[in-house]
Amino acid sequence: MGAMEPAPPAVVREVSDGLIYRDFITVGLLLTNLKLGGYATGRDIGEKMSDNWIYVQEPGVMVGRLQFFNNWSPYLVANPDHVWIGLEYFCDEGDDLWNFDDDALTAFAIEELRKINVIEPDAVLDQVVIRIPKTYPAYFGSYDRFDEVRDFADGLENLFLLGRNGMHRYNNQDHSMLTAMVAVDNIVAGVTDKANIWSVNTEAEYHEEK
Repeated sequence: MGAMEPAPPAVVREVSDGLIYRDFITVGLLLTNLKLGGYATGRDIGEKMSDNWIYVQEPGVMVGRLQFFNNWSPYLVANPDHVWIGLEYFCDEGDDLWNFDDDALTAFAIEELRKINVIEPDAVLDQVVIRIPKTYPAYFGSYDRFDEVRDFADGLENLFLLGRNGMHRYNNQDHSMLTAMVAVDNIVAGVTDKANIWSVNTEAEYHEEK
């Protein structure tokens, strides 16, 4: 809303400025092997530890989820012998975790995985830290007035609010992409009403099937 010219009405800006997000850090670690699953390597991780991700429940660590990139696709890892994982931290931009420098955050992440028996520290070959602001739309702040933003934006025929941040909705990634596909269909068909975009993933129950 802040980038628009002419500016939206003040009440719309008030709501949009009051929307709140959770931020996100991934610490990526390249490993010779993964202690979890019986010292799996990139060659046999799919057999020994087949999860794509694991939510971490153990007390005493801050990591919220582990991603195993080999199991999403082997093409995400340059050397097929290696294991490529990501530690996901849910945080707020500017908090203590966000402000760790990369080396300190990497050391912290490695120690957390050692504590919960996921890796041995000497298995680490390389690392990367990626900070992503505004990853998760939150349903508080000014969210109870979000319809004021939606009503204004929907009145602009050539503006489509899409995906998690555009719609301020915690959709799955496939649903977020689907909103863009529906918008394209609307444009091709000359449909200016946005109701079918907002109806994506509004069913009462959703689950992924194998």
